[in-house]
Amino acid sequence: MEEGAQVKPVVSGPRYEVFHTDCPARDMVDHVTSRWGIWVLISLRGGDLRFYELRDSMRGVSEKMLAQTLRALVQDGLVRREVEPTTPPQVTYGLTEFGSDIGEPLTDLFDRITRRLPPRTTA
Repeated sequence: MEEGAQVKPVVSGPRYEVFHTDCPARDMVDHVTSRWGIWVLISLRGGDLRFYELRDSMRGVSEKMLAQTLRALVQDGLVRREVEPTTPPQVTYGLTEFGSDIGEPLTDLFDRITRRLPPRTTA
């Protein structure tokens, strides 16, 4: 380190009180770690998908739960929703930069888990 150089901590404003029930960050964590939130973020890391493509890629999610999950993640700024003005309208979902940033460690977690599981046997 050069003489006279100072190391300054990065300060981006007041910290959130994540253990307080009124913390907005806590709501976002709840949305991301919900049963389907994680799978939406992992599925969209491969690229933009339309609603039914996303539903089919996740298997087991109802249309109602997928719609609710997407609505929450769009509101949180993790997923973007693009509507093409066609008849019928085509809606495509994709990750925002923030969503991609959040999805990366989730994908890594999933990869680590699947590497540790025993090999699948065919029934």
